[in-house]
Amino acid sequence: MNNIKSEIVSSGKYLEREQIEDYLNKLAAEIKAAGVERLLLIPPDYSRKSSALGPLTETLYFKLADQTAEIKVLPASGTHDPMDRESLKAMFGEIPAAAFLAHNWRTETVKVGEIPAAKMKEFSEGELTEAIPLEINKHLFDDKFDLIISIGQVIPHEVVGMANYTKNIVVGCGGNQIINKSHFLGALAGMEKIMGKDHSPVRKLYDYCQRQFLDQLPLLYLMTVNSPISDQKTGLTEIKGIFTGSSRDSFEKAVALSQQENIIKVEKPLQKVVVYLKEDKFKSTWIGGKAIYRTRMAVADGGELIIIAPGIHKFGEDQEIDRLLRKYGYRGTEITLDYLHKNEDLQENLSAAAHLIHGSSEGRFTISLASPKLSREEIENINFNYLDYQQTIAKYKIDELENGFNQVNGEEIFYINNPATGLWIYQDK
Repeated sequence: MNNIKSEIVSSGKYLEREQIEDYLNKLAAEIKAAGVERLLLIPPDYSRKSSALGPLTETLYFKLADQTAEIKVLPASGTHDPMDRESLKAMFGEIPAAAFLAHNWRTETVKVGEIPAAKMKEFSEGELTEAIPLEINKHLFDDKFDLIISIGQVIPHEVVGMANYTKNIVVGCGGNQIINKSHFLGALAGMEKIMGKDHSPVRKLYDYCQRQFLDQLPLLYLMTVNSPISDQKTGLTEIKGIFTGSSRDSFEKAVALSQQENIIKVEKPLQKVVVYLKEDKFKSTWIGGKAIYRTRMAVADGGELIIIAPGIHKFGEDQEIDRLLRKYGYRGTEITLDYLHKNEDLQENLSAAAHLIHGSSEGRFTISLASPKLSREEIENINFNYLDYQQTIAKYKIDELENGFNQVNGEEIFYINNPATGLWIYQDK
């Protein structure tokens, strides 16, 4: 299937539904012509519902259901909670429940290779010096599927620079070691240096994994670039372009478009930023940390980031990660690295250490959290400021705010209704 390669980019605001339908019809015809009998679809999980790739996956599934013997769907959940039936239905519509597989990053993987110590040392500039195994969800390597389609959105990302492509496999379907070490590698590189860029130390690692271990798979990447603003009612973004192929150049074209569409430059540093995290999508600071990652390059020194999060009720998705985040809190790079050197539990969960670094403002601006499902003690223990939820939503009326600058009681704020859709940067940076 390496010969399937196509793209479509809107000349207007976004692709019309008919254009997407035609594109998927052509893709389905090529898959049918290739004689594919067993197919695995790997779409994003519920945390990326705004990508609008749930409906796209559903459409593609039913276009292929009658011409293949078997189709399975494996959401690329990485370290996130597996999707329950309600969330599967909400995101993927009428795809039968029996078609879904679930990924568990701790128990459902097999070792498919090893990244040598010399390579890890090269990628990390000497900071990581041990070889690590590459473990991937067992279903990808059981030789059962004639074709695997990885479906995802290319967008600025705090760990790798630009999300998707090989990341959807080695992290979204990956195991403990590659997730931990690659997240920590990104933290060592410094997220503000890599966000929005194609090439980063983590991307070099993922590219190595692609060349050495994934090229053997019947793997096709379907990557979208979406609008930076999600619809207030549906929470979905519009698709601007679709890039399909098995080689890196398809990803690079998507990166170039995403850099145009999803990096939002502001003319001045923002003194007060208010970010809303939808209740059904953001249930932990592990996922909700995007409110910090995607705005930090726009927030002024001494500024304030207010996060309104009605659904957040924990810190980590995984029970052990949650315990570690509660234990150590978001206290900046220097303190986190000191904790890391002294504590074995953090050494064994480097992705937690990386997240603690990413989720801190490094003392440059304040982070305040309004969440009705967390107590003042819980919020202050992780080193965020506590805000009373009812008082906060009474002041910042979400339904009345527009994305961008607003006046609230005579004060200028910058509002973002979904931080997962872009990267906000003060233009001088």
